[in-house]
Amino acid sequence: MKKKEPIKNCQILALVPARGGSKGVPHKNIKELAGKPLIAYTIEEARKSKYISRIVVSTDDPRIARIATKYGAEVPFLRPKRLAKDNTPTLPVLRHAIEYLMQEEGYSPEVVVLLQPTTPLRTHKSIDRGIEMFFKNNRQTLISVTQVKENPYWMKVLRGRFLYPFIKTSAKYLRRQDLPRVYLLNGALYITETRKLMRTDPFNGKAIGFVMDRSESLDIDEEEDFLLAEAVFKKIS
Repeated sequence: MKKKEPIKNCQILALVPARGGSKGVPHKNIKELAGKPLIAYTIEEARKSKYISRIVVSTDDPRIARIATKYGAEVPFLRPKRLAKDNTPTLPVLRHAIEYLMQEEGYSPEVVVLLQPTTPLRTHKSIDRGIEMFFKNNRQTLISVTQVKENPYWMKVLRGRFLYPFIKTSAKYLRRQDLPRVYLLNGALYITETRKLMRTDPFNGKAIGFVMDRSESLDIDEEEDFLLAEAVFKKIS
């Protein structure tokens, strides 16, 4: 299928950050999930996108680099160790990748799509719908979310032995259907213009909310998440 206007002439870069270290689950980004490394699912779905021009993985680990290349991504550099620590924010990792591509290849994409490898159930259809929504809203930064089942308006905090409302409000919500809809960042999709990314932190300000189904929003963080994802893949296969 041909790219839609005004997307067809736009260079859209998918960046997949995948460092080697992981405290919770060792080698999490390449741990086997339903017969494939975790990162493979993100790369494969990005390759199916109608709009993404390139897929680049930013990693400090040669093993991850080999696996990412095997599944069709580019790994033109190894990320410096200073940008692969437990507390390294994502923004400098993205900027490092863009600066490398600009300086070493003269490649300057107009749009960056951040695809974290820890959301393996995210589909290429959602990626493309997000990109289309991004362009329909004049390239306003877009972040994916999912509606939460556990509504914070019914949550409590413990102070000593006693319960108090987590959110203080004069409103009384006695029925679930009366609760305000609230959404959680699901980590699946972040889209912004490169020029914004290089001068500000676009994912920390005003952004369009792209609502995704809970079925695509599982974020792999612990061993239990792998078991849940395995069950989902068995069910849909």
